[in-house]
Amino acid sequence: MASLAHLTINSDGVAFNTTSGDTFLVNPSASMILKVFQVGGSPEEAVRTLTDAYEVSHEQAHRDVVDFHDRLRSLGLL
Repeated sequence: MASLAHLTINSDGVAFNTTSGDTFLVNPSASMILKVFQVGGSPEEAVRTLTDAYEVSHEQAHRDVVDFHDRLRSLGLL
């Protein structure tokens, strides 16, 4: 996850990759997931973070985390 180490996220949900110069806009839940992954957390830890913060089922949070993880991979960030 070295690429995530170069990603900074501001309070407005703008994520900036300091290595590539790419900029992404993320919603608050995506920002939470990114922060879990940046510190080496697992997808299951990201699911727990979402279910603790939002009224969402474990199953829905799991689907969202898996989808977002796949998206990060397709962008070359994982």
